[in-house]
Amino acid sequence: MTEHAEGTFKVEDWQEEDYDSLGDGRRLTRASVKQAISGDIEGRGSVEWLMCYRPDKTADFVGLQHVEGTIGDRSGSFVLRTSGSFDGEVAKGELTVVPGSGTGELDGIDGRGEFRAPLGSEAYVSLDYDLG
Repeated sequence: MTEHAEGTFKVEDWQEEDYDSLGDGRRLTRASVKQAISGDIEGRGSVEWLMCYRPDKTADFVGLQHVEGTIGDRSGSFVLRTSGSFDGEVAKGELTVVPGSGTGELDGIDGRGEFRAPLGSEAYVSLDYDLG
């Protein structure tokens, strides 16, 4: 049966570095981020983002996010594959649970969702998931 969870991700640490310059303000960066997660999903997150910035400071990004904590009354961890875009004010995108990444009571988790993160604010996330 598919369940629905909503919550927020608060950034606790953001370490971003360029790894390639494409000229004229275009660049590729890598960010290592630590998060506190609250709501229907409680716990901690760590994510690695790869971003491609354009001269207007907008960007596209992809990442893998390791989530450790609880969903409902089940605890464990899982990995989310993320992709999205940043328009200079809001980052938004899609989430997919990486198959086979669930541990503990979250073993077998499957799901999809979305997130929205206004600049300098908490990220809002929703996830439709199935625990088999």
